[in-house]
Amino acid sequence: MEVIDWLMDGDPAIRWQVLRDLLRAPADQVATERARVETEGWGARLLALRDLDGQWDGGACFPRRIVDAWQAGIHPDFSHGQPWTATLPTLVLLRDLGLDPQSPAARDTISRVAANCRWEHDDEAFFDGEVEPCINGRTLTIGAYFGADVDTLASGLLDEQLTDGGWNCERENGATVSSFDSTICVLEGLREYESSGGKVPVADSRRRGEEYLLERHLLRRKSTGEVPVEGWLQFSWPPRWHYDVLRALDYFRSGGEEPDGRVAEGVQLVLDKRRPDGTWLLENTHPGETHFELEDGDGRPSRWNTLRALRVLDWFEARPRP
Repeated sequence: MEVIDWLMDGDPAIRWQVLRDLLRAPADQVATERARVETEGWGARLLALRDLDGQWDGGACFPRRIVDAWQAGIHPDFSHGQPWTATLPTLVLLRDLGLDPQSPAARDTISRVAANCRWEHDDEAFFDGEVEPCINGRTLTIGAYFGADVDTLASGLLDEQLTDGGWNCERENGATVSSFDSTICVLEGLREYESSGGKVPVADSRRRGEEYLLERHLLRRKSTGEVPVEGWLQFSWPPRWHYDVLRALDYFRSGGEEPDGRVAEGVQLVLDKRRPDGTWLLENTHPGETHFELEDGDGRPSRWNTLRALRVLDWFEARPRP
């Protein structure tokens, strides 16, 4: 119980998920703890940073000051990472923290974002999406989770699926081979949309996208069997738009289905990274400006990675034995 006790010393966003996913606590106890995300800790801090129009930092994907610089012909320096303080990454984070979609703060925020937030790409309404599947996938996740109208966005993502089963943000520039990064973002959106009761049938498309990852055992090229991106083997939180094996495993776990045998190599990677004290490290924080720090930094024990790793292992180990 020492690791569980350590997790329960964390933020309400951690505690309610530990209660639900690891301790199987009664639903009313989970709901009581989850409600604190709106009023305490990280969730409350993020909500306090909203602009009056419901946005964060004045923009959809990028802060208003970045957009103003672009329009003035000034190219911002993203060599140390892009900022993660605008509306899209903040709402994704609030969803990951588990802000109750029916909470007053959530309902007010989503109403204001729908009315006021426009994409930097071509001034599209926020919940209509723009052109990049990785952005639209995360927007679909947010919209479906918080109850916005995202039927048109879901349909558009189905039309953008590539013949190999996945998605790629460079499709508009001629890409014909899918990207792990784009694919996981879209899959998370399709699953959230499907579970929310969306009107557009997305299950077949979702399964094709899942097969794209499973055929590659979540981490390898199909053609050569090599691991092409070292970062896929490093566990990040928040994941932003980036793919990694733990993110993929937690996605498959979230569906509640029996594990496919092709995830076993990824699960072994998780097991190999468990430290003697039963925790997992934060390994690959994606650089860029944030509202505030959520953990103690790379190379230090991570409550988020530990929570996700433990629930993935519980899911995998509960599978029927041959």
